[in-house]
Amino acid sequence: MASVQLRLFAQARDAAGRSTDTIEATTLGEALERARTSYGDQFGAVLERARVWINGDEAPEGDGTLLRDGDEVAVLPPVSGGSSR
Repeated sequence: MASVQLRLFAQARDAAGRSTDTIEATTLGEALERARTSYGDQFGAVLERARVWINGDEAPEGDGTLLRDGDEVAVLPPVSGGSSR
């Protein structure tokens, strides 16, 4: 099992009540499920729409990506707002 840094942005941060956490997990899917369980349904709803990055690169499709100690998993919800011209 790897110890990974979870970084949360925008609505994911608001739903979780924190911007970072450390999670023990073997795969990306396991890490995200642990976060969903810890932070609740509102976080789970945000996660459904979010993009996930590992170490600065967009995560591959599927939840089986293996994680290593020190990996950084970032949850980036879609951006909203902006100006209407």
